[in-house]
Amino acid sequence: MSRTPRAVLFDLDGTLADSIEDLGGAFNRVLASHGYPTYPVEQYKTMVGNGFIALTRRALPREASADESLVEAINREAEELYSQHFLDLTRPFPGVTETLATLDEKDITLAVLSNKPDRMVKIIVRSLFPSTRFFVTDGNKPHMPHKPDPTAALAIVAASGIPARDWAFVGDSGVDMKTGRAAGMLPLGAAWGYRSQEEIIEGGAAALLDTPEDLLGYFNCAK
Repeated sequence: MSRTPRAVLFDLDGTLADSIEDLGGAFNRVLASHGYPTYPVEQYKTMVGNGFIALTRRALPREASADESLVEAINREAEELYSQHFLDLTRPFPGVTETLATLDEKDITLAVLSNKPDRMVKIIVRSLFPSTRFFVTDGNKPHMPHKPDPTAALAIVAASGIPARDWAFVGDSGVDMKTGRAAGMLPLGAAWGYRSQEEIIEGGAAALLDTPEDLLGYFNCAK
């Protein structure tokens, strides 16, 4: 991209917010209550990213994950428990709040797109970043496909009136990079997040950001 971006679309978990303790803890409690094996919380970093139902399938033993009615029941239970605890330990990654403030001061359009349920996304973003002016904070909605399908990202682009080529997409996974590329945005990998640099690069990242502050260089406001 030769031009300076005018907008940024952020992933949430693993990019803006470190939420793995709350998410992994909720799933482990539900799994244990049904007698299923649990996981080290760190392992959830490689399991998240494709939405709640996909995480439920990955967390359940193989034979249980083949029972769709069981998957749906466990998913509802896990989502309900997590919705009661998703702000217990979840915090912004270091440097994120300051980076958002700088971009906001420069009138850069900011938005969030997550595969997490929409209601949760809006509460988490509002709670963690109350001073940031986000144009849109969207999670997964029943009528929208999950990332890496670009439909939801392109809906945000259309509502903003800013062409996709003037957007950067910042995320920590291959799913995010594929979404950004499919939407015609500049995909930038958040190397501080949950997934490996190899996955981010294979997903199509145009560049890796070692810290949130590295994003500022793309907007000519690096400190």
